Amino acid sequence: MAKKAKLVEVGTGNVFKDLGFADADERKLKVQLAMHVNEVIKGKAYTQAQVAELFGLAQPHVSELVNYRLNRFSSERLMYFMTLLDRDVEIVIRPKAVRRRTGTVSVLVTA
Repeated sequence: MAKKAKLVEVGTGNVFKDLGFADADERKLKVQLAMHVNEVIKGKAYTQAQVAELFGLAQPHVSELVNYRLNRFSSERLMYFMTLLDRDVEIVIRPKAVRRRTGTVSVLVTA
């Protein structure tokens, strides 16, 4: 029996771009920020009610954040949430790497 050849398409590293979203870079950034917000929330063992009070949100909106339904949250708002969680947020702008066609936006976390 002959084996079927499997075609593998190499991704861009941004699933949203691979899926054809026009705002792929913004979506990726929001997910990266939300991942870190949720990581800190989990590390502090906060309940959704505690997070809602801290962020000034209704608890169902915290549920959306925790479950990565991010339509109601901008990148700026997610960065503000990080400051409410006792984290500093720095934005560093530098020349892009020569090997890349365009600049990128990414989230780096230090200890």
